[in-house]
Amino acid sequence: MGVFTHEMEVTAPIPPAKAFKATVLDFDTLFPKVAPFAIKSVQVLEGNGGPGTIKKVTFAQGWGPSYLKQKVDELDTDNLSYTYTVFEGDVLKNVLEKISYENKFVAGPNGGTICMRTTKFYPVGDIEIKEETIKEGMVKQAQVFKAIEDYLVANPDA
Repeated sequence: MGVFTHEMEVTAPIPPAKAFKATVLDFDTLFPKVAPFAIKSVQVLEGNGGPGTIKKVTFAQGWGPSYLKQKVDELDTDNLSYTYTVFEGDVLKNVLEKISYENKFVAGPNGGTICMRTTKFYPVGDIEIKEETIKEGMVKQAQVFKAIEDYLVANPDA
């Protein structure tokens, strides 16, 4: 079937550097704190946060998948870009070999941010990826990012 690519843009009323810091650099501590309905914990298994770092994300019970492991591929704090690959976990559902995410944070309207995200899904063999399944995952991710955005708006010094 080949690689399935999904592109999306998310806007937020937060400046790009702050949005990048919260969603990328502070991911390990901020996401479980602000979105405990989805993310129970983030554990660094290997590395120092830069390229090659491996993290285990454990999801809250009832959220869907129980965990995933991801590897940081690229981290560019100057250009506010971040690439990582999910390579293990029940989120792959024995249908995907891996999922890669490319994120770029740029200036948006009124001092906000546009996060441009390209997600590539690599299926196992000739398995067909259903677009409905992809959309379900994107909706869940949007809920978590909305919780982070709401937190940052309510806590501008955070």
